[in-house]
Formats: sequence, C-alpha cells, structure tokens
Amino acid sequence: MKTVFLIAALVLFVIDTFSQTDIKTTAEKTNYKLTSSYEDVIGFINTLDNQSGILRIETIAKTTEGRDIKMMVIANPMINDYNEAKDDKRVVVYIEANIHAGEVEGKEAAQMLARYLVNNPESKILTNCIVLINPILNADGNEKFSNKNRTNQNGPASVGVRYNGQHLDINRDGIKLETPEANGILNNVLNKWDPSVFVDCHTTNGSYHKEPVTFTWMMNPNGDRKLINYMRDKMMPEVHSELLSKYNVENVFYGEFIDRMNIDKGWHQYAAEPRYLVNYVGIRNRLSILNENYVYADFKTRVNGSYHLLRTILDYAANNSKEIKNIIRLADERTIARGLNNKPSDSFAIQYKSVPTPDKIKIQAYEADTIPGMKGYWRYKQSNRQRDVTVDYYADYLSTKSVRFPFAYILSVADADVLQNLKTHGIKYEQLAKDTNLEVEQFDFTSLKPSSRINQGHYTNIVEGEFKTVLKSFKKGTVIVKTSQALGWLIAYLFEPQTSDGLLYWNYFDKYLAPQWGGNLYPYPVYRLVVKPDKLTTD
Repeated sequence: MKTVFLIAALVLFVIDTFSQTDIKTTAEKTNYKLTSSYEDVIGFINTLDNQSGILRIETIAKTTEGRDIKMMVIANPMINDYNEAKDDKRVVVYIEANIHAGEVEGKEAAQMLARYLVNNPESKILTNCIVLINPILNADGNEKFSNKNRTNQNGPASVGVRYNGQHLDINRDGIKLETPEANGILNNVLNKWDPSVFVDCHTTNGSYHKEPVTFTWMMNPNGDRKLINYMRDKMMPEVHSELLSKYNVENVFYGEFIDRMNIDKGWHQYAAEPRYLVNYVGIRNRLSILNENYVYADFKTRVNGSYHLLRTILDYAANNSKEIKNIIRLADERTIARGLNNKPSDSFAIQYKSVPTPDKIKIQAYEADTIPGMKGYWRYKQSNRQRDVTVDYYADYLSTKSVRFPFAYILSVADADVLQNLKTHGIKYEQLAKDTNLEVEQFDFTSLKPSSRINQGHYTNIVEGEFKTVLKSFKKGTVIVKTSQALGWLIAYLFEPQTSDGLLYWNYFDKYLAPQWGGNLYPYPVYRLVVKPDKLTTD
C-alpha cells in the first residue's frame, strides 16, 4: 500500500511540474489592441507559478508607489536559491522588459516566453540555462496609461510613460543608483544571480526601415575587449542569422542613420555610456543585449518579433553555455590581474568615439522627407521610397583620450552616500590600518561648471583639470578601493574625475569641492594610487 501511495504522489508531482498551460497575455486576448496592466502581469505569472513546479517568483524591488517588482526564476531542475547557481553548469540569463513603460512589446513577449519555457521543461534551453524573467520593471510608469503617450507608435491603444514613480529614467541610472528599480536589479539580480547574459527590451524612435526587430550589444570601450568582440563577431551575427532563418523575422543591428536625409553616410549606435544598463552590464564583464523593436511596425509584429528574438538568444546561450561561462571567467581573471600588476600601457578611456565595425550591414531602408515648419528630432517623416543600403555600422567605440589604469583609488572623505553606492554596485573596499604616506596622483580643477540643462534631476558637472604627483599623508581608516576586482572597470568609471558618467559627474562629491566663501576649489577628494606600493597595510 505504501508503494502505491508513493507512486501516486510521484505521478501528481510530475503532472504538477510538467503540466501544460494555455493562459493568454492581455495582448493575445485582445487581438493586440491592448497591453497588460501591472495586475494583468502579476495575475499571469501567478497562474504560471501555480501550474508549474519549475517556476518560482522572487521580489527584487518595491517601487516608489508601493508596487512589488516580480522576477520569475525558471529552471529544470529548480534550485533553492542563487547561491546554488554559482557552481551550476547551466548559464544564467536575465531578461527584463518595460523599463520604459510606453515601450510595451517586450512586456508581452517576456510573458509568452515564460509560458513557452514552463510548457517545454525538457527543452535544450532549460537543460543548459537558468532563465530569469522580469516582464515589468517600471510598474509605476506602466499604470499611467494614456492614448496621448507615444502617439507615433503603431499600437496598442494606450500605454504608460517612460519615467518611473520618481519621474526618473531607470535606464539612465546605471551609475548613480537613485531609483528603487535599479537598486533592485543590482542587489537582487546582478550581485546575487550574476547572470552571464543580460537582455533589456525597448522600442525604437528613429530612422525608417522595414525590419521589425533591431538589437545590439554593450559598447563602452572601458570593458573587456574580448567580450565586446565576441558579441560583435560571433554571438550577435549568429543570433541575427538564426532569427531570420529559423523564425523568419527580418532584423538588423540597432542604430539610426547618421544623416536621415543621406542614408548612405552610415548607421550608428550613439549611446555608449554606462548610465544605460546594457553598457553598465558590459563594464561588469558580462554579455548584454539591447532589444529595440521598430516603433512603426504594428503591435502584433513587434511582440512576436521580440518574442522570437528572446527565443533565439536563449537558443544561442543553450548551445554555447560552456563557452559563455568560460569567456566570462577569463575576462574576470584578466581584470583582476590587471589591477594587481598594472602596466603603463594599461589605460582607461576618458573620451572616445565610434568607428565602423569590421563588417558593413544591410538595411531595408526608407528615405526620409522633412515636415514643413517642424524643427528638431521630429521634423522627419517616412517617404514611400524604399531602398536597400549596405553601410558602415558605427558601433565600435575606441579611446581618443585615456589615463593610466591605477592600482587603487583613495578617498580622503568617507562619504556615506559614496560608500553605499559602492556596496550596491558590489564593490569591495578596505581601510588603511595605520597612518600612511603615499605617492599619489591628485586632480586639481582648472574649471568646474554645472551643465546648462538639468539631467535626471542633476546639473551634472563639466570638469576640467590636471593631475599632479604629490606625497600625501592619509590617516588610519582612510578608504582605499583596489582595482584588482572583477568589477575593476566599473571602479575606474566611478572614480575617474574626467569621465562623462562617474560619481563626480553625478554630483556625489559636490559638497567637498569648494569652501563656503571664496572662489577657489579644493582638489578632487579621490586620489589615484597608480602603482602598487611595496608596503600597504589595510583592514
């Protein structure tokens, strides 16, 4: 009798774990006239959770307006928590959507993807991948539905807004970390699960072409060059080919025409700063992908295109899981080794420019016309003149001005907000065990001005100055941040004074830069310890 009960229990477990679900998204139920509300998404993923033993829901953040940000963990077999993923042979892939809540097809595609995975537990994807899916990152923005939002977009009838509950753009928060959503991604996804592959879903606003799906990869030059080249030369071209050949989805690498009135000049991806989360993940030595779906394609086409892109990315990750884990391990080892034994040739780009990738790309383009009386970005309209062009893709970013990569940064002020920022990024810091004299580079300002336009609530700093070598005394307890960490690239980005996206740029050090009276400026309170000293005692 006991054997019968055990067999019955096993059968029930298998049925519960591998049962099929036919739940539909809001877009599917309304024939793509509407997109999901926050409650719709939560209801959808709760239904999947109730019907599947290979899905677990985790809360990664709470929004300003009090909504829980939910992430699905899909794994077969399921693991107890993120600690077990560290030694798991499977590669971890994280997919997020709706960071800009007017750009909604990724939200629908991510739900469809979760349904596909729980309905196919024995797929190669789940054999070789642990998949994390966050369908609705900007939940507060999502609920501000209006048919006045993104009126240039070809459906659905009503969408949310770009900004979150703080009126901030989450996709400009990779460095400064002022939104609960970005903090949640770092605290509960990147620092815990450490996904090897990161995907962020958006909708375009720019140039005219036939392809409904565009995508690209991390591009900031202050990242591991071998990882960038791997994406440029292998992973992204294969995804491009497979998406067309396997799923019949026309696609092209993301960008805009350099000159919409002369499309032969080339195609460029213009955003390389790590404030954008895809580039931020890149300087953490992980593979990251930006999905931008074509705004003028109809909603159903955009949803299905994004869905099949996500499927193709997961197919690639499953087929190349060992290779992906290995190249990331080697990138971390290189970064740590460079911090420990930095050479004069080891540099960090403080200015950079885009140059063409080795291969040109083909775009099924439409030429543009201008709208009489209109000025600026929105002065263009699509013509009926379709023309295929093969042009340079300006998506390789190379340094035009650099500084030597240092052994460490020393903070003469232990600012609580700065230290919390480091902790959230996952960066380790130490303290001097005793008073210490060190030869360091000090940055002296020759000019410090606020930007003329407010940016994400900041008048960001425009900095000019120069380094000089000084012998400086540092007290016991002074904070020192060594670059011999896997996040060494990120450390340099945060502290170099001349970057366009560091903590100085985002006003973290403003109160330490000038006296209450007088026009002089203090030195920047972060010092570069360029070479590893013979003796350095830290706690």
